[in-house]
Amino acid sequence: DMEMAMKFIPGVKKVNLHANYLEADTFVDRNEIEPKHFEKWADWAVEKGIGLDFNPTYFSHPKSEVATLSSADEDIRKFWIEHGIRCRRIGDYFAKRTGKPCVINHWTPDGDKEFPVDTISPRLRMKDSYDQIFEATKDVTGVIDGIESKVFGIGAESYTVGSHEFCMGYVMSKGIDHIIMTLDTGHYHPTEVVSAKLGAVYAFSDNVLLHVSRPVRWDSDHVVNFDDETRAIMEELVRLGKLDKTYIATDFFDASINRVVAWVNGLRNVRKAILAALLQPVAMMKDLEAKGDNSSRLAVTQEFKAAPFNLVWDYYCAKENAGVGLEWLEEVKE
Repeated sequence: DMEMAMKFIPGVKKVNLHANYLEADTFVDRNEIEPKHFEKWADWAVEKGIGLDFNPTYFSHPKSEVATLSSADEDIRKFWIEHGIRCRRIGDYFAKRTGKPCVINHWTPDGDKEFPVDTISPRLRMKDSYDQIFEATKDVTGVIDGIESKVFGIGAESYTVGSHEFCMGYVMSKGIDHIIMTLDTGHYHPTEVVSAKLGAVYAFSDNVLLHVSRPVRWDSDHVVNFDDETRAIMEELVRLGKLDKTYIATDFFDASINRVVAWVNGLRNVRKAILAALLQPVAMMKDLEAKGDNSSRLAVTQEFKAAPFNLVWDYYCAKENAGVGLEWLEEVKE
């Protein structure tokens, strides 16, 4: 399925695995995973010439029912710290096998359904857990670590340990190149947008990891559309000159439709948004702004919203033999 989807997604590609995608003949718990449990994935990636990214799976486990890296139960917290350590070592293995950096994203479901009395102790434990993971794996190379926040989760509606403020504070306080912010488009209040956050984060950080998704009223991870916010994110990255400093990942699913169609639609939409942004006259617009000609700035930015970028997109897809228009759909349906 992945190979079929990649056929119709033009350009360079990577695949992101979760730790629970391991392969083993007998049960292997999260604190016991090793590179050998992902050898077939690495073999496949090398064969296809693609990179592999990785995610610790700090959820869907008996030991994640209350908390993980912030747990007050030291045995449970040590279990998840060890999981994080092993994930970074697997990331190192992926980087060495593929010759491409492995981006690891750390997200935990820790929180509370009601507002707790003590809001700082879980965060201090989580901070210490991350510190232990990175200290124990300081010999790891080729790995970039994103720290991902969330506004709330199911069963954690009132309090999220890994809030935006916590994650941003952790990343900025560490000042380490490989520890960066993850901004997920579905992990904020519905009135907040990631496109408005990028300039502030890049004022203090050299890199950002994006999870491009489509929230519908909450973090619902719908298939990414070619919508206003996706376009605004890519426009901002191009205008900031940070497109090559941003790790762009997609984070979506829809079990009600064919998954190959979902992958192809979502990733093509992200790349359309990047292309539409790259085709805008950014230097001209910045020059008008610097001269204080805000009237012309508005006129130019609005004019290019309707520019026929799709002609360039079709040409690009044709060059990449990735299917022009909906040519790909019939082959996927067959």
